[in-house]
Amino acid sequence: MATLTELVIYPIKSCAGLSVPEARLARDGLSANGVHDREWMLITPDGLFLTQREVPRMATITPRIEATELIADAPGMPPLQLPLAHDAAAPTVEVLLWEDRIPAADCGDAAASWFTTALNAPCRLVRFRPDVHRPTSTKWTKGVPAATRFSDGYPILLIGQASLDDINAKLAQAGRAKLPMNRFRPNVVVDGIAAFEEDFVAAFRSDGMTLRPVKPCARCPIPAVDQTTGIPGPDPLDILQAWRANPRMDGAVTVGMNVIVQEGIGQTLRVGQPLNVELAF
Repeated sequence: MATLTELVIYPIKSCAGLSVPEARLARDGLSANGVHDREWMLITPDGLFLTQREVPRMATITPRIEATELIADAPGMPPLQLPLAHDAAAPTVEVLLWEDRIPAADCGDAAASWFTTALNAPCRLVRFRPDVHRPTSTKWTKGVPAATRFSDGYPILLIGQASLDDINAKLAQAGRAKLPMNRFRPNVVVDGIAAFEEDFVAAFRSDGMTLRPVKPCARCPIPAVDQTTGIPGPDPLDILQAWRANPRMDGAVTVGMNVIVQEGIGQTLRVGQPLNVELAF
């Protein structure tokens, strides 16, 4: 038996996360208080998505939800207020997210100016349109349909607490500082399973809900970025390479599992909830 110990949504892709006590399950990920995971995204002036890979300072953009608005805060900046209600009149722009071309709602010049100043990089803010469906690849889901918004590829990322503990033990042996869980930016953290046991789980089940891990999460340099300061430090991938290079992912370092919602759409996940673990063998 595992226990769900943390739920996090990232309203603006690659900006700070928002830890919540409960979240609603949708086919395309988690939502809380009217805000969906990766519902907003920053793009370059020519429509290419931006992340901390290119702009580490994005980590310092912190969201909060107040009544009918998403508020974005950044060091030295006044708060930016973004209405939660969709603007049907917002112009549509095509954005490029990896290989997907997605029609998105442009959030206007004021938001673009705010983020450009906060990040010292020209960019615009876009929002996922409610009438758009972005299916995930079925290569790893064995044909099971799923969807996501502006995540890299799948709706939920899950990591076991013991996996981070194992990483930190090895970092300590190498004389490196321990890393907090937010370096790996999960949506769901579970305790009560062995280190990296999530790699071998067929399903996490609870009260009519089934979360199905489908694809190991290949890691980029973002775990090197301090999520409080936005300043990159030593990259843990050199240490992780020694035992986390995954042949299923052509030797890429993997930490955590991409997950789809197999059952329970519309139901609520809660911190402290027990999860039955069904292994894949």
